[in-house]
Amino acid sequence: MATYLDFELKIKDIQEDIISAQVRHDEAAVEKLKATLDKEVSKTFKNLSDFQKLQLARHQDRPYALDYINLIMRDKYEIHGDRHFRDDEAILCYIGYIGDEKVIVIGEQKGRGTKNKIKRNFGMPHPEGYRKALRAAKLAEKFKIPLLMLIDTPGAYPGIGAEERNQSEAIARNLLELAELKTQTISIVIGEGGSGGALAIGVADKFAMMRYSVFSVISPEGCSAILWSDPKKTEAATNAMKITSSDLLEFNLIDDVINEPLIGAHRDIDSSAAALAEYFLDNVKSLRELSEDKRMEARYKKLTGVGAFSE
Repeated sequence: MATYLDFELKIKDIQEDIISAQVRHDEAAVEKLKATLDKEVSKTFKNLSDFQKLQLARHQDRPYALDYINLIMRDKYEIHGDRHFRDDEAILCYIGYIGDEKVIVIGEQKGRGTKNKIKRNFGMPHPEGYRKALRAAKLAEKFKIPLLMLIDTPGAYPGIGAEERNQSEAIARNLLELAELKTQTISIVIGEGGSGGALAIGVADKFAMMRYSVFSVISPEGCSAILWSDPKKTEAATNAMKITSSDLLEFNLIDDVINEPLIGAHRDIDSSAAALAEYFLDNVKSLRELSEDKRMEARYKKLTGVGAFSE
């Protein structure tokens, strides 16, 4: 059963009416209702608040990394383990093809259903997850394979075991190594990009966000707890933090926004996957046209330009 947010309830009613009309084989009613649905989708989704976009980024039906990997990759093979401690299943690594392009994909996976969420640790990687990601990235560099990274995490796991195995070092090491990686790299926020857990696979030649994704140094809940000691102010914190794709594009903190369907990736997964694959293939092609020196120089200027301002 599909899950609907409060502001999607009118859309739900219209979609249920369309199904009823289809069962009755009332084609005239179906066409009329589809036109009504298009108008309601446009009215609803063109006027979303930042908090509503946050809800969409966290929507339980939103496609996760593995959904995209299964849709856009062929002849894929999963890479397991960090060769130091264990295999962290909150991080996925695959080698395969997108179109005719050989690629290594790294993704953060939240999991669906209680059992799978626990298996994936709710999308919060341990240090060994980031070390597995770095191992896959180094493999991409060695064989000159483009690297695609899919960000979707509330943050790195803050547990005692993760700290014992040096979570901060693992994240910092990835920032350093990915900044110097000698292959084409593209990173995309597909849902929730939280703190260092997202940054650890977020250093790339091209950094993009899906239309209804968010990216922030702290969760709105954490922000409201620190500033106001009041969890009820989460919506105010969301609006103040400017964490949506359109805000971050305006601040030049990301390169592009990928236009998933207006109704949201959770309602049209195939079109979202096609848009993501097209963005990757187009940008790999343009990055390959640059010499290695020029590409690395452009990456350096982008990374060192973050936070620049003028008065």
